[in-house]
Amino acid sequence: MKYWLMKSEPDDISIDDLQHSPQQTMSWQGIRNYQARNFIRDEMNTGDSVLFYHSSCKVPGVVGIATVVSQPQRDDTALDPQSRYFDPKSDPSKPRWWQVDIQFTAKLNHIVSLQQLKSDPVLRDMVLVTKGARLSVQPVTAEEFCHIVSLGQ
Repeated sequence: MKYWLMKSEPDDISIDDLQHSPQQTMSWQGIRNYQARNFIRDEMNTGDSVLFYHSSCKVPGVVGIATVVSQPQRDDTALDPQSRYFDPKSDPSKPRWWQVDIQFTAKLNHIVSLQQLKSDPVLRDMVLVTKGARLSVQPVTAEEFCHIVSLGQ
């Protein structure tokens, strides 16, 4: 099993949206960064755990936990001209963009803020707190995952 941090603006998709979606499951689509895409396409598997992170909001931070519940698959929003994620260079026979489905696992009792994450010595090597790290999908170690979840309880 691997561990991930996935960022979403809460105005787009929030932990509450995930919790209240059918079967508490959503497709994580619209990723248009090649490195984030490669993590999804090449390294994610069913059963992986996800820290759900709210970004671009008043208090950015980890707000919940989800589980990857599908193998990586073609992101069809890239093929839909009506989608804001449309990519005219996408080819259905040779997908450029990938997605996975995630399922709600739990909401943390309180947000573990970016400020708190940055100031925690246990997390000093975490990708998220590295200068210039802005990926919406990024790996997390098992130790980092467990530590953050404990901070949110």
